[in-house]
Amino acid sequence: MIELIRTNDPVVLSFAQSLLRDAGIDCLLADQNMSIMEGSLGIIARRILVAEDDEPAARRLLQDAGIGNEMRQA
Repeated sequence: MIELIRTNDPVVLSFAQSLLRDAGIDCLLADQNMSIMEGSLGIIARRILVAEDDEPAARRLLQDAGIGNEMRQA
């Protein structure tokens, strides 16, 4: 799995997941439970992961949607 996004912003996470799901790209939201456990301090960021084979298409999709600046570097 490749990490695409690491953020505490729930809007970015939701938008990215929705885009990926609609494009048929499976993704995993990691660290969600840890983020909830630490409360609202925002210390533990959540991550969106995709399969290595889906990475190029996922990056292109997020870039085209205007949230490319939220992506981790390849």
